[in-house]
Amino acid sequence: MDHQTQIELEAAAFRRLQAHLKERTDVQNIDMMNLAGFCRNCLSRWYQEAANEQGIEMTKEEGRAHFYGMPFSQWKAQHQSDANSDQMAAFEKSHPK
Repeated sequence: MDHQTQIELEAAAFRRLQAHLKERTDVQNIDMMNLAGFCRNCLSRWYQEAANEQGIEMTKEEGRAHFYGMPFSQWKAQHQSDANSDQMAAFEKSHPK
């Protein structure tokens, strides 16, 4: 496989993951962090960092808006619930300080 095809396939897979996570608003970021060690915020930060590495100025909020398809504050108000004590305990266990 040539390099350009690999890049295109990786980009397509990323877009598919992004679309999937936009549809699965029932899956909370904290649950993703507890199970997989990353969440939508991580993906948006990685996108922002990649843009910055390419000389494209992008803030954290701009990266989140791109990934979420709306301002993060709007997504959070519409889809994010407060973490319960079990979720927070699992997070503390999987992400010790």
